[in-house]
Amino acid sequence: MTEYNVAEKFVSINGEGRLAGRPAVFIRFKGCNLRCSYCDTMWANEKSLVCEKMTEDEIYSYIKSTGISCVTLTGGEPLLQKDIEVLLEKLGRDDFLKIEIETNGSISVKPFISFKNRPSFTLDYKCPSSGMEEHMLEENYSLIDESDTIKFVCGSPEDLERAKTIIERFKPPCPIYLSPVFGKTEPAEIVDFIIKNKLNNVNLQLQLHKFIWNPDKRGV
Repeated sequence: MTEYNVAEKFVSINGEGRLAGRPAVFIRFKGCNLRCSYCDTMWANEKSLVCEKMTEDEIYSYIKSTGISCVTLTGGEPLLQKDIEVLLEKLGRDDFLKIEIETNGSISVKPFISFKNRPSFTLDYKCPSSGMEEHMLEENYSLIDESDTIKFVCGSPEDLERAKTIIERFKPPCPIYLSPVFGKTEPAEIVDFIIKNKLNNVNLQLQLHKFIWNPDKRGV
């Protein structure tokens, strides 16, 4: 049995992505290889964080106990977890579950593409204001398909321009979202940018959970 470092687990609604507004089970893992300037879960990346050690069987049992079919694996960075493929293979054997992985775009998704009932990836492209753009792994954009999602969190006009460049270069086959850095970029600015540049396949998205609850609240 593998033990995974779980920072928190809870049931809420998806606050963003293609399933925004739907109920989901969240498993948040400890640790990340990036340090984005606007990170809103930095607490989950601290080495001193006391986390819950859970095996793949325990995680699966918790998920099943909720009765919720949508499962979001997040972090931190889920793909950093040792033997994460063991957990994904177990979850993938259950056709009731729909698995989504929120990944920071710096780790290859290639090892997981051929999985039975493979997870869908929400791939986060880190724009310049994140300070982490140099870590983006461009090969991921040739691996994803229409079941996946690409997200750009934008905190400046430069970020919006970079998102446009990436979209035009790779022409992703999946839903694409532009989101403001909460409290720094006005949503109206992103709307204007989308319309001005005729980004017909791009969606504005706000983080629902930060409007429903206190933006700093955990477990939602």
